[in-house]
Amino acid sequence: MKLHTISINNLKRRKAKMAFLTIGLMVGIATIVTLVTLTRSMSSDIERKMDEFGANILITPQSNGLAMNYGGISLGGVTFDQREILEEDLARIKTITNHKNISAVAPKVLGGIKIGSHDVLLVGVNFESELKMKQWWQIFGHEPKAENDLLLGSDASRVLNVSSGDSLTIKGETFTVAGVLDQTGSQDDALVFASLPKAQKLLGKEGKITLAEVAALCSGCPIGDMVTQIAEKLPDAKVSAIQQVVEGRLKALDQFKRFSYAMAGVVVFIGSLIVFVTMMGSVNERTTEIGVFRAIGFRKSHIMRIILLEAALVSLLAGFLGYAVGMGGAKLALPFMAESKNAVLAWDTSIAFGSIALALTLGLLASLYPALHASKMDPTEALRAL
Repeated sequence: MKLHTISINNLKRRKAKMAFLTIGLMVGIATIVTLVTLTRSMSSDIERKMDEFGANILITPQSNGLAMNYGGISLGGVTFDQREILEEDLARIKTITNHKNISAVAPKVLGGIKIGSHDVLLVGVNFESELKMKQWWQIFGHEPKAENDLLLGSDASRVLNVSSGDSLTIKGETFTVAGVLDQTGSQDDALVFASLPKAQKLLGKEGKITLAEVAALCSGCPIGDMVTQIAEKLPDAKVSAIQQVVEGRLKALDQFKRFSYAMAGVVVFIGSLIVFVTMMGSVNERTTEIGVFRAIGFRKSHIMRIILLEAALVSLLAGFLGYAVGMGGAKLALPFMAESKNAVLAWDTSIAFGSIALALTLGLLASLYPALHASKMDPTEALRAL
């Protein structure tokens, strides 16, 4: 009789115990697969969501003038008589080594202007990139599309006493209020947004910008290196990273991953313990059987191979079932845990092979001591039970 035949027959005779062992190991593998898959899927989803939260690199002119604030961010050195950044120079940003990490560049020109009897801060923006960067904006009306369309903050709309669809006159030119921002709680509420070319013309700053915001945040992006690379391309500008935002988002993502891996480690330990206890109990129950094998000439290596082969067969089955159950669990849990409704489940063949390899490794390692214990069993002591 071949050794693998003995192992298979033993599994068939102890169906309940082997089913318990398979389920125990399968639950452990399924939990790990679910956690790892959810972590990867949510990481991708979080990276996409983080790109919606605005700039993390700020480009401003070099200046020793009076500092101003924009959106709660200190711009530093924005004065009326300073040297502005040339708009054409921003094209160099797309030539840096890490240009693929840049999701959006939003140039702005700022300047004070009078509308009626009110002094307001006019901000010229590229609405396409600005709306891509600030996806939390809620607009009453519609997005500005025409050259003379304006977008007003909630406070600016109240002070100027206009709403969506109304007209405003700026320097003798008529503009239409395309939309009004919902309250944001930031300085955006007090601003009047116009298209970049039109604002440059109104402020007498054609071809110039006051600052540029760059959204380039993703997991593992070398923000510090990107700041250095942009600074080399724009030597006359001050390039700085909004470190608190970058570090906070990456730290939150890293903490979630650590928690998932810690939970996976606990589950691995519990799964290994289940295998060890079950296999050890199986060996103790089969004392007489093992004694007979040793008495008829089976070597210690043969006994170990029988026990380890049983563990390997059960582990392989648990690995396949664990992967299937784990992916199913991840698919069910992802809509509840992800920030966006269109989060995509990360299918990775490495997780499939890894789960099977992990189940096999756990099963064999946890069965190693019971197999050694069985192989060292004294056949005369074992046969006394007959």
